[in-house]
Amino acid sequence: MRKKELKIVALANSEAQPNSFVVVLKEEPGNRRLPVVIGAFEAQSIALALENIPTNRPMTHDLFKNTLIALGIGLREVVISNLRFGIFYATLICQTSDGATFGLDSRTSDAIALAVRFECPIFVKESILDEAGVTIDRFSAPEKAPSDNPKELSSCSDKELGQLLEDALASEDYERAARIRDEIQRREG
Repeated sequence: MRKKELKIVALANSEAQPNSFVVVLKEEPGNRRLPVVIGAFEAQSIALALENIPTNRPMTHDLFKNTLIALGIGLREVVISNLRFGIFYATLICQTSDGATFGLDSRTSDAIALAVRFECPIFVKESILDEAGVTIDRFSAPEKAPSDNPKELSSCSDKELGQLLEDALASEDYERAARIRDEIQRREG
């Protein structure tokens, strides 16, 4: 399995889905981004860990981390391991104190929240990044502003959608980029 390392580069409100957020992961090295829509609770948990904001009581992800540590288990890495029907799946690669490793199925948002807490790397299968990743070309100038109207997206040519996607990424509008990517995937599916 070929995989690429990812870093968190943004966490933003989702304009398309109320009470949802988008966590944007960037390949290292490279210029592709992987926008992942997550829930409000997971976004809060990731943000608290990224900013090192203490809480009065352990959050669920803190509790899970503390439990693993108490059992002598560490989190070695997180792998975004599958993409089905627009849903990302992840695997927690854990390691026991005697060196044995095992994987645990996880929601991607939970896996990211734990990776931040354990300060472990996040990976994605390269085939998933090829399928769902979006590329930023910093040298291309936007020709026109992307439309928010899904009907207008459906009337765009494949080439126009590609340009709209590049423009949305260049302006770091990852929510819009995710909608355009979804339209591209809808056509391919």
